[in-house]
Amino acid sequence: MLTLIIIVIILACFVLGFFVLIQNSKGGGLASNFAGSNQIMGVRKTADFLEKATWILAGSIMFLCLVVAFITKQEFRRDMPTRANTEQAPADAEE
Repeated sequence: MLTLIIIVIILACFVLGFFVLIQNSKGGGLASNFAGSNQIMGVRKTADFLEKATWILAGSIMFLCLVVAFITKQEFRRDMPTRANTEQAPADAEE
């Protein structure tokens, strides 16, 4: 399960990087390549889609990283020996 979540995080990072690279900070980017008059989506709709997708991917990456942190914390606590098993008797008690 943990491996699957990490793979999803890595894929989401690549997709997020792609979405960020195709956007232009001045409103161009991918939307400027489709400036024809007979397009299905307008320039503004393309920019809105890319912006929403960027925010959704960033939020999902953050959420999945928190899930991985909680899963690994629980696994660490489960695998960690208890304090009673690791304590040694004092040297005076052996006499």
